[in-house]
Amino acid sequence: MQQPLAMCAGLGITLGMFAIAFPNIDPILIQFGPVAVRWYALAYIAGLFGGLYYIRQLVRAPPALMTPQQADDFFIWAMAGVILGGRIGYVLFYKPAFYFSHPADIVKTWEGGMSFHGGLIGVVIAIIIYARHIRVNLWYFADQVACVVPIGLGLGRLANFINSELWGRTAPDVPWAMVFPNGGDVPRHPSQLYQAFMEGLVLLIVLRLFWQSPKIRFRPGIITGVFWIGYGLARIIGEFFREPDSFIGFLPGGTTMGQWLSAPMILIGIVFIWRAKPLPGAPA
Repeated sequence: MQQPLAMCAGLGITLGMFAIAFPNIDPILIQFGPVAVRWYALAYIAGLFGGLYYIRQLVRAPPALMTPQQADDFFIWAMAGVILGGRIGYVLFYKPAFYFSHPADIVKTWEGGMSFHGGLIGVVIAIIIYARHIRVNLWYFADQVACVVPIGLGLGRLANFINSELWGRTAPDVPWAMVFPNGGDVPRHPSQLYQAFMEGLVLLIVLRLFWQSPKIRFRPGIITGVFWIGYGLARIIGEFFREPDSFIGFLPGGTTMGQWLSAPMILIGIVFIWRAKPLPGAPA
């Protein structure tokens, strides 16, 4: 009896339940000897460069308080904020006991372990420092950065899918469920794709629609607030389909760490919108 079940699992069928076959894309895009270029690294690079190109277009529109060159110069600051903040956030939010016991492992980023919320804090710090450095309106600059963040978020979730990581909860009755190579022999929600859609494409479009209104562009802080609310909602919804981290599990009430970290973002976003004030010369 065990042999037929094993054969069924290999075909994407588990205990009589059908599932879509996982595409099983090699996580390594290309390799030159010991040097490997992974899809995950490519997602970070593409997200940063894609965001750089996009923000250069955004800052040209009124009120145009900064130049494309100043946007270019923020690239290194953003990269440092994402990497350092993402790693430190993962250490503190998800596995503090382990890393405090094994501090040498903190720098082993190649073994995985990045936190969006930590990366967000890192980018926020970078935005504050850089905005003061070039003497530009902080909220205006934050709005431009917020518009481009979903590019990296969407690509990052696609990389999670290719790596067969952060997969979803079991979904025996969902026709598009998948059996992930390292997720056991049960069909699961492809939650990485759900999150790529909500946190990436949908949020990118929503922010663009807000940005297209001159009245909103001249009230710095609104777009930033919409981003915080939008991401918070998207992440909370996505967590209902995503399997919690095994080393944390479910929190009180069946909630997850991702939801606990995202819920305050909605309140913070509302405050950002509430305190937004028009710039001089704002359209009536």
